[in-house]
Amino acid sequence: MKKVFIVLMAGSGLWTVPAMAQDTATAFTGPYVQAEIGYDRSKSGSDVDVDDLRDSKQSIDGLLYGAGIGFDAAVGENVRLGAEAEITDSTAKWKRDAGEAFNLGRVSAGRDIYVGGKLGYVIGPEAMVYLKGGYTNGRYNLLGTDGTNSSREHLDADGWRLGAGLEYAVNRNTFAKLEYRYSNYSRGELDFRRDIPDSPRFDIDTDRHQVVAAVGMRF
Repeated sequence: MKKVFIVLMAGSGLWTVPAMAQDTATAFTGPYVQAEIGYDRSKSGSDVDVDDLRDSKQSIDGLLYGAGIGFDAAVGENVRLGAEAEITDSTAKWKRDAGEAFNLGRVSAGRDIYVGGKLGYVIGPEAMVYLKGGYTNGRYNLLGTDGTNSSREHLDADGWRLGAGLEYAVNRNTFAKLEYRYSNYSRGELDFRRDIPDSPRFDIDTDRHQVVAAVGMRF
């Protein structure tokens, strides 16, 4: 009887090892959707000469919120390659006072569109670290006034984004993320209202720093 018990225990152990390996190999794969919230900061880039305005307002801060979709595929037991897209908005804004300046003018942050790729490494059945990068298009809402007349236009800014984060699997279908990302916008275009054509594209230098938490579901 004792021999039978030992054989059964050994057999169950043989089944357990492949099951754990399968959990790691299949974790963090498939399509997903997520909701995001976090800290958002836009500021003048390093290429902007603002020495004579060093005491002026050169950044805006606020709350980022939005949603994203993506897909991760296993290219090994622990390596994941993915693609993702998201759209977010922000409460960051600045109301100009006399004598102040910001390199994008009197501004509030608007919608931001991002499309990019992701490289992840599964460090356990419940956790994955990853790097990300891609294209971002941010919009800033501009208000100009001379005290009597006002003009509300948009600045659409093209740039790139790099980031890193940690994803934690609450269960097979639910996850939580925490990530940092840096964006730089180097080209801009004024998007006028009414029938006025958009402006020619021009150079800008604006940095964006974000710390974002997300929760989502995999399918």
